[in-house]
Amino acid sequence: MNQTIGGRISALRKRDGLTQEELAAQMGVSPQAVSKWENDLSVPDLSVLTALSDYFHLSLDELIRGQRTDVQYVPPEARKSAEELFLRVRVRTGEGDKINVNLPLALVRIAAQLDLELPQFRGSEWLRQLDLNALLTLIEGGALGKLVEVENSNGDLVEVVVE
Repeated sequence: MNQTIGGRISALRKRDGLTQEELAAQMGVSPQAVSKWENDLSVPDLSVLTALSDYFHLSLDELIRGQRTDVQYVPPEARKSAEELFLRVRVRTGEGDKINVNLPLALVRIAAQLDLELPQFRGSEWLRQLDLNALLTLIEGGALGKLVEVENSNGDLVEVVVE
């Protein structure tokens, strides 16, 4: 049986250790609205679906259809410029810490070239360990999508997505 949008929203919320009230506050809606979504009594508006996909670091296809977006190769003639791409990093620790970093790829490239530490990465051991030059090499080679997904035995999860 295929999971519904409401089922996916519920699973994502629970995965991140959020209550319906916390997710509602993040989305600017009432807890009752979240409850209705999760029970398939209503569907979020498009603007809220977009906000949910950004919040959970998913494509709209993955949120709506349940289709997982994996790394894809983009041929040179179809690639976007660095100014059009974002590096999205999501860290969830087993202790409940939540870190979301969304950076323009052009900024990441400059920081890597100058060997600068990004202030957004300072507070997390996971983020300080990311090899930005290796990620840029993958992206420049045409890789897009979820480039990194690591979960350790402590329940820490790190995802790096380029869109």
